[in-house]
Amino acid sequence: MRDLALAYAGRYATTAAKLKHYLQRKIRERGWANDDEPQVDGLIARFVELGYIDDEAFAEMRQRELLRRGYGARRVEQALHHAGVDSDRIDLPPPSESETRSAALAFARRRRLGPFGAEPPDPRTREKQLAALVRAGHDFEAARAMVDARSEEEAEEWAFGDGE
Repeated sequence: MRDLALAYAGRYATTAAKLKHYLQRKIRERGWANDDEPQVDGLIARFVELGYIDDEAFAEMRQRELLRRGYGARRVEQALHHAGVDSDRIDLPPPSESETRSAALAFARRRRLGPFGAEPPDPRTREKQLAALVRAGHDFEAARAMVDARSEEEAEEWAFGDGE
């Protein structure tokens, strides 16, 4: 069991919860009975103690990655929760205003929303673009600023400007 855990932790950036889920699945697949089942929690605690698993480092890395890809704070929080990061135990600061604005700009640019599209959106397309930005974790103000920007320069000025 230790070898499986070591191989998994060595191959993937993971959290204690994700490793536990993986090991429990492997135990079920191998058909171990409950009485002689390996002690997963002790193994995971040892990996955390040795530094093979660091939920805080994982959370910081994942937050930076998702923001860089253009996802908003709510989506980042959901992804960390899904990965098993305990937000009560880890004190991860929320993204700054400039980080969230840059993320909205990156998402709009990547998905060709607002001024990054081929032509200005009609009302129905505008609503779909707003919804896409909100689903990506951005607040409605950021979504509206991106979709309603008249030019790429205006969107970049909003994202990198003084915040007005």
